[in-house]
Amino acid sequence: MTKVLGVGIIGCGNISAAYLKLAPLFEGIEMRACADINPAAAKARADEFGVRAETVEGLLAAPDIDMIVNLTVPAVHYQVSAQALDAGKHVYSEKPFVLSVEEGRDLAERAARKGLRVGSAPDTFLGGAHQLARSLIETGAVGRITGGTCHVLSPGMEHWHPNPDFFFKPGGGPILDLGPYYISNLVQLIGPVVRVTAMTSIPSLERKITSEPRNGEMITVETPTTAHAILEFENGALVTLGASWDVKAHGHRPMELYGTDASLIVPDPNFFGGTVELIGPGGVAMDLPEWDHPLGVPNQEHKQGMMANYRTAGLADMALAIIEDRPHRCSLEFALHVVDVMTAILHSGETGTFIRPATGCTQPAPLGIEEAAALLKQKD
Repeated sequence: MTKVLGVGIIGCGNISAAYLKLAPLFEGIEMRACADINPAAAKARADEFGVRAETVEGLLAAPDIDMIVNLTVPAVHYQVSAQALDAGKHVYSEKPFVLSVEEGRDLAERAARKGLRVGSAPDTFLGGAHQLARSLIETGAVGRITGGTCHVLSPGMEHWHPNPDFFFKPGGGPILDLGPYYISNLVQLIGPVVRVTAMTSIPSLERKITSEPRNGEMITVETPTTAHAILEFENGALVTLGASWDVKAHGHRPMELYGTDASLIVPDPNFFGGTVELIGPGGVAMDLPEWDHPLGVPNQEHKQGMMANYRTAGLADMALAIIEDRPHRCSLEFALHVVDVMTAILHSGETGTFIRPATGCTQPAPLGIEEAAALLKQKD
């Protein structure tokens, strides 16, 4: 590799540690600095990971920073990304990278004027399990996808996150916070969405924080915490999506896709790995091809056991795409369509109407075994 892009992080909260820890696994990127509106938070992260702490203004002006990773809260993603683009930096944002189609189109125009790229998480759909599912669909093992179900259900974020308030404000909620993982995976597996209908609710107007250090404080809920949607895809498939932070327990699998020849069980799109199942007529499990995908190899201990975590894969793919002058997979067009679908779900829930997304997109290129290996630094 003859070139790497210097990367700076804006927003030194919970998720910044994952980016800083995992970035060294990948080609094309080098984490060099971080900034936060709270200078103490920036210094703490900088000291922890051996990068330098900057002010936001200093980071945007730094000549050794080519790309900004925007890890601020969703309500200011657009504002911070616009500032970075205007400063001449490529931008990769945490999800959702904007909260409206209009904001996304504005960022696209700003980027185009300066010849810059915009990318967005999630990148978990690049994981080995989800790319195996993509391969099975594209090789015809499932037949034509006609339907499916997705469920992302839990008691909520206030039980574990140290500062969960933003999850329950506009820009948060299970659709905009967790929906990106599921809808991104659906779009990369099936294609774009052409129509949406949904019902949404706020079962509890206040919620009690039970995590530390704010155990006992109350949060006012200002966005739906339960949503049930039906998505119609361009190929005619109908997929039911249930997303809720009001569920104490359930028995649903994260994602099931139903084809004309077989059914495909896809693991949680919030993670890179997991077990894919291909089930034929009569419920008979079908053999899977050998699939030694490097972004599916367990590499990190979690409460569920060893799991695959390759966050920053999308960032590295974007950096290498800039260097190699090719499209990147976690693109603005792809992410904007996902945002469009999510906001359509919320709008349909408010109005009780069918909504047709204003955008479309092409499916991102598959990330096969060799392409994934090329993203990772080779071990000595």
